Amino acid sequence: MDELHSVRVAARALTMVVFSMAVACSGDDADELDGDEPSAEAGEGTAELELQTFTPDDIVSHDALVRALTGARDDDNGGFDLDMWATVVDREGVVVAVAFSGATEDAQWPGSRVISAQKANTGNAFSLDGLALSTANLFAATQPGQSLFGLQESNPVETLAAYGGETEDYGTADDFLVGKKIGGINVFGGGLPLYDESGDVVGGVGVSGDSACADHNIAWKVRNALDLDFVPAGVADGGATDNIIYDFTDGVSASGFGHPECAPAATTIGEALPTTHPIGS
Repeated sequence: MDELHSVRVAARALTMVVFSMAVACSGDDADELDGDEPSAEAGEGTAELELQTFTPDDIVSHDALVRALTGARDDDNGGFDLDMWATVVDREGVVVAVAFSGATEDAQWPGSRVISAQKANTGNAFSLDGLALSTANLFAATQPGQSLFGLQESNPVETLAAYGGETEDYGTADDFLVGKKIGGINVFGGGLPLYDESGDVVGGVGVSGDSACADHNIAWKVRNALDLDFVPAGVADGGATDNIIYDFTDGVSASGFGHPECAPAATTIGEALPTTHPIGS
């Protein structure tokens, strides 16, 4: 009994010690909250978000992109005849130039600016010196149940770059996107890799603002006008190009690289691109 009594007394004493220590600690915390004894300077231990700016490779000028985009947009493309956005990135994924074809930055869908940058990034990011893939070529494989489903989520858009800067600068040589890595993946028509005369991939171009099929047609013509279409090989036209492929039947692409049709006119124009605007010409 004496031994049990001793244990109980010791337990009570230990409880009182722990309680006293807890009260003392809470008092110290309260002092710090009151500002009497700050434990650290404001901001210490927090990570600051920093958006890096890079010097892009000078593969195209802003003026050249405007001319190429305007000329392609004014052609018949089988879409809604809308004004467009275009973006070019270099091989590192850094935005080189952003342009629009309308009179002002809001003459084309505002949301298509970032989409065009996504497409440019995708065309560059998933093409190699020996194999070109357009964003249109990725559609079939990224559908639910297919081999690349989820690819769209793999490289998120850098939102600080996408929506930073002054709106009135969008699409000009001073666009905030220039010099930034935009990221993003897009898997419908309008994005293409860019190849120099040696057949080396040097970046990507993306356009947006019309139907996905018309976007592809315009992007192809923009690339041709920029003289950066020396495509070495692809998955279309017998392995010769990265052209859009219309081979869906009952929801299944025969090649695995197909894209849905948008309109008969766009299909006709798109399938004829290697003839009307041959690569490397």
